[in-house]
Amino acid sequence: MENKDDAEMITDRQILELMQAVRQKDPEAMLQLIQLYKEDIVNISKFIHMPKEDAVSEIIIEFLEYIQRSD
Repeated sequence: MENKDDAEMITDRQILELMQAVRQKDPEAMLQLIQLYKEDIVNISKFIHMPKEDAVSEIIIEFLEYIQRSD
């Protein structure tokens, strides 16, 4: 039985397509990718010694910049 909290299932191909769209600075793709990893980002932010909102923002910025730099 599936839980409501289960992560959305997405294929590797869909992730690669989202990443390619992010590299092309597609704002919708950026939002989808952030939403996909939102729970992980929030969990990781707990280990950064700054206000939660700032930590989440910093993780998101670094994540998107990393994707845009990688080819």
